This record gives sequence, C-alpha cells and structure tokens, in this order.
Amino acid sequence: MSYDLTEEQRMFRETVRRLALERVEPRAAEIDRTGEFPWDIFQLFRDYGLVGVGMPEELGGGGADLLTFCIGVEEIARVCATSSLIIAAQHLGAMPILVAGNEEQKRRFIPDIASGNKISAFALTEPEAGSDAGGTKTRAVLDGDRYRLSGTKVFITNGGLAKTLVVFASTDPDRGVRGVSAFVVDGESQGLSVGRIEDKMGIRGSQTAMLNFDDVRVPRENLLGQEGEGFKIAMRTLDRTRPGIAAQALGIAQGALDAALDHLKQRRQFGRPLIEQEAIQFMLADMETQIQASRHLLYKAAEVVETAGFEAQSSPEVTRYSAMAKLICSDTAMEVTTNAVQLFGGYGYVRDYPVERMMRDAKITQIYEGTNQVQRLVIFRNLLEKGLN
Repeated sequence: MSYDLTEEQRMFRETVRRLALERVEPRAAEIDRTGEFPWDIFQLFRDYGLVGVGMPEELGGGGADLLTFCIGVEEIARVCATSSLIIAAQHLGAMPILVAGNEEQKRRFIPDIASGNKISAFALTEPEAGSDAGGTKTRAVLDGDRYRLSGTKVFITNGGLAKTLVVFASTDPDRGVRGVSAFVVDGESQGLSVGRIEDKMGIRGSQTAMLNFDDVRVPRENLLGQEGEGFKIAMRTLDRTRPGIAAQALGIAQGALDAALDHLKQRRQFGRPLIEQEAIQFMLADMETQIQASRHLLYKAAEVVETAGFEAQSSPEVTRYSAMAKLICSDTAMEVTTNAVQLFGGYGYVRDYPVERMMRDAKITQIYEGTNQVQRLVIFRNLLEKGLN
C-alpha cells in the first residue's frame, strides 16, 4: 500500500506480519472451534511487547503512536480476529485511565496493564444501557472513604479475566449522563461475580461476560476525574479506541481478500482458473478498492487522533474521523467477507476454509464500541455543527 509510513512503521508491520503468519494463523481455527481464551497467544504478545504497544513508554508500554498500534492490530486480524482483540481490548481497558487519570493513578494501574501482568476491561454496557449511556442503572454511593457499587454490566470483553476494570456507574441518577462517574475496580473485589459467559457467533476465543456488582467497595481515590465526568471520559476513550476496532475490521477484510485470491487462482471451472472469469475479477476489484479506501481513511484518522494526544479534550475533528474510520472499515469488512464466502462457493460455507470464520468475526465490528447506526448519527451531528460554524 502507498500510505507514507516511516521506516520504523514498515519494519514493525513486517515483524508483526511474520509473527502472525508463523505463530497465530496456525492456531486461529482451533481458537474459534474451542471458544477458549488463547492464553498461549496472550503470552506470545507479552513476550513481544505487543500487549501494551500503544501505551506510554514511561508507564511500561511500547510507546508506539496510534498508527503503529493500528498497523499491529490490522496485521494480526488478517489471520485471527480474536487474537487481535487481545491487544485492542487491553488498549480499551487502559484508555480511560490514560485520558482521565491523575499521575498517581496512571503509575499505579497502567504498568501492570501495559506489561500484561493484569488483563483490563472497559465496563460500560448494561442490559438497558447500550447505546444509551444515560440509562445506566449501576449505582455508586459514597460511604466514607469508599464508594459502594451495585448493578450489572453485560457484553464485557475480558469479563471474568480482567483484574483491572474501569466501571461506569451513576453517582447521581437524576442527572442522567451528567450523573455517570468512572471508577477503577479491582477484578478480585468481594461482591464482584461473573454471570453468563456468552456463546458468540464470532471472536469466539475472546471471553465476553456478564458482571454482577453486589455492594462492591471501591476506594475513593479510584474515582477517575470528578463525579459526573464518566460519560465524557467514556466518549473520549472511544474516540481514541475506535480506530483500533477499525483496524481489526480492516485486517479481517484484507485476510478474506488474501484467502479468496489464493483460492481462485487454484480452483478451476469450465476448463480454466476461476480468477480468469471477468465477473469474478470485477468483484475482486471492488473488494480491493473498498479495502484501500478504508485503509487510507483509517490511517488519516489515526494521525488526527494521535495529534490530539491522550489528555486533550476530544475535538469535533477527532470525533468525526474516529467515527468515520470505524464506520467505513467495519462496513467494508462485512461486505468483503460476505463476497469472499460467495467466491468460495460451497467451500466458503464450511469451516475447513477461513472465510466462513472471517465473515462471522466481521459482524461484531459493526456493533461494538458504538454501533454503526450511532456512528452515522455522530458523523451527521458533527457535520451539521461544522456547517454552522
């Protein structure tokens, strides 16, 4: 691809690509089949410094910029979406602390997350509060020097595995989203229990769980920012992590195109390779065009978000580019993988070939970290405000 990467970024891409092909791809089908968290891949990423690659170097991370981080996620997702989520989810769990934590909180929590000593999680979604964060029912009541958290979170990536969680709870229900606050919670706290572990269509090796909070005690010093700032912290977090999900989607799409090309070069129909059929060539051309367009928008978004930095308030430009990248890359992933299955014919519908898995994995990228319907609303409102200024 022609995007202007630095020499260091190109070398990083090649290193991660080799690692993915040699060590991750041979495990991808089994991870999907068993639905078990791939601890061996997690350890592999720890050994190579990938778990915290996008976190600040002074806090034990790799110090990579957002574009480099996205390149890493993309290359891993080309062969295994579940494995790429190890890095993306760890980044998501750390981000609220990076964007809103004070220096003491960052130094207390981030090094263990960046090194992989502790798995992290981001706990926002509830049974009645998905896209509507103002519907948060989980309560946090201050009692002396501690908060007492009670409620239920659902669809939590790394739920039950995470030892450090950022949990969003209402400290003032009458204020709606302005009454939501963010807390860092110890995953081994008394009163915190794991409910249902979801049996999912895709990203099957990533554990997604319901978490129940029954009078969980959280030290007052674990409040991120001020009371009532939780919703802003969540939105600032997602502005900075949606490019990672876009990169995951892009990698899935690229992997599906790679697999389709290899298959069509070998498969013969009507006395010649399928790839010589003009109708098939048109489909492949469209898939490549969609992928390249998505990649360029993602890389531009990464540049915009990186320029803003961790601690700056989200700007309309950051929000818009982050949403657009997530939207186009995930829609591309769904269309490209669906077409790849079609190009495989009956073979694409069986689990002996990777495109069936890739199609299932692609779907979640249109849903989590903000559905694509929400992204379109965000982009439109941002566009409207831009036009009025």
